[in-house]
Amino acid sequence: MTGLTTSHLNSLKKIYSGKVRDLYEIDDKRMLMVATDRLSAFDVILNEPIPEKGKILTAISNFWFAKLQHVVPNHLTGDNVADVLSGDDLAQAEGRSVVAKRLKAIPVEAIVRGYLAGSGWKEYQQHGSVCGIALPAGLREADKLPEPIFTPSTKAAVGDHDENISFAQCEALIGTELANKVRETAIALYMAAAEYAASRGIIICDTKFEFGLDEEGTLTLMDEALTPDSSRFWPADSYAPGSNPPSFDKQFVRDWLEATGWNKTPPAPAVPVEVAQKTADKYREALTRLTA
Repeated sequence: MTGLTTSHLNSLKKIYSGKVRDLYEIDDKRMLMVATDRLSAFDVILNEPIPEKGKILTAISNFWFAKLQHVVPNHLTGDNVADVLSGDDLAQAEGRSVVAKRLKAIPVEAIVRGYLAGSGWKEYQQHGSVCGIALPAGLREADKLPEPIFTPSTKAAVGDHDENISFAQCEALIGTELANKVRETAIALYMAAAEYAASRGIIICDTKFEFGLDEEGTLTLMDEALTPDSSRFWPADSYAPGSNPPSFDKQFVRDWLEATGWNKTPPAPAVPVEVAQKTADKYREALTRLTA
């Protein structure tokens, strides 16, 4: 199973490698963001790549950045990758890279949940709440919530686990005014995206946004947007509350990993070729449904 696990560009200085993306310095205002084919599950980077995943993620994110720019500005500069790369570097990065603004990252993950699933469902069964937010009694797994809820988490370093935090903790971390702005913007993005996705036969169960501030202090959407890596996508035609629906995202490989009995600490089990390919197929189907 082939794929790009690490980028190696000769013409730019690498400044950071995240769970999926490698960042390169262009100048003091811009950077190149390269989406590799690495997959992170349970905050552990798997050894095996998901073929073409970086290109699919980039295409999906770029689609959403354009569609949702009326809600909030995004990190794209409008420059083409070919304007800053050439030769072998361009061949390696083309289709999986964007030229992005250098922003001051806000140190929280802005998670919005519209349905009851995953860790939220587990907490609800025990406490009747999700991330401390009380919900009505009697909800089933995969039920739609009365309204989308904002459940922030910490933004962990590579290899560490993100941790859910309360909105009060979010306010303490980034300030009340900014916390409210992030919550309001994240929910608005989710609602606009969910409405469109529904017209394409996709339910967006939940999603995670990342924001930064530009030089003027303007809140800006960054990193990625509404991809199968950062969201839970369900096919509407097979959705049935009361069970965990099939998905177009990395939940497929997550389910496989959990079935192995892995304790979710490195190293992760080797992902079989057929599981990696099936995951890639699901990502591509999400892209096709959303953009065709």
